[in-house]
Amino acid sequence: MLSALLAVLAAGCNALASALQRKAAREEPAEDNLSLRLVWHLLHRPVWFGGFLSIIAAFLLQAAALGTGRISVVQPLLTLELPAALVLAARLLGKPLGRREWGAAAVMAAGVAGLIVALAPGGGQGPAVPWEDWLIGGGVNVALVVAGVLWARGATGARRAAVLGVTTGCAFALTAALMKGMTTVFSQGLAALFTSWQLWAMAAAGACAMFLLQSTMHAGPLLVTQPGLTMADPVVAILWGTLVFGESVRGGLFILPAVAAAGAAAAAVMVLSRSPLLSGGTAGDEDTGTTPERAPQK
Repeated sequence: MLSALLAVLAAGCNALASALQRKAAREEPAEDNLSLRLVWHLLHRPVWFGGFLSIIAAFLLQAAALGTGRISVVQPLLTLELPAALVLAARLLGKPLGRREWGAAAVMAAGVAGLIVALAPGGGQGPAVPWEDWLIGGGVNVALVVAGVLWARGATGARRAAVLGVTTGCAFALTAALMKGMTTVFSQGLAALFTSWQLWAMAAAGACAMFLLQSTMHAGPLLVTQPGLTMADPVVAILWGTLVFGESVRGGLFILPAVAAAGAAAAAVMVLSRSPLLSGGTAGDEDTGTTPERAPQK
């Protein structure tokens, strides 16, 4: 229960970071996508730093959650960031959420809970992960990220944004796996932590994931980027949990409700990604079918 609570709090901090950093990245020129110039420009925006501080808080909460719980539980719970971001946007803008948004948020929460209940993750070998498992798992995960980046570079428009979303989700799953490995080493003391390869590999993977996140937010609208970004992370994390960390999940007929729950959550992500609240509009605009007016450009 403690790890689940910490994961939900981490999702809330990620939601705040997403709202602030998306605002900053959205105003940068399109030619800076997948370029270090984008990061350089963002470093000069105070709103981006607010999001960065929220990410640090989310990182600490996520590390604590992974240190006390299973990756196949923690990462799916982190997908609640999206409805949390929607509620946060509604509070900040002083606008009520529409019926469709409330319904989709409830469906997503139920879908995530149903996925965890259906799979019932258990076990796990913690620090006993053999080096060859790290090598194979990490190699496959890195290959997925590299392939996604190469694909995105050759794509344009919505396809580029969608591929970047999935790629970023895979990068965050790799970061979470290394983070869990780091937390198990932490129990042996600070000296063991700072001399462990997991810590430095996690820092490198996290920096890569953050760079990809900025480019993903800059590449296209939420409707295109968010489904892959939201769903790729828990799927890859569950594979890490079962194939590398030795966590067990229920199979057989339980796979059917797990797939149904994941499908419901994915459908809810699609609905929530359409919300004008996440792009500065109002929930009422969606319910009435009208298009929110754009704010004057400064």
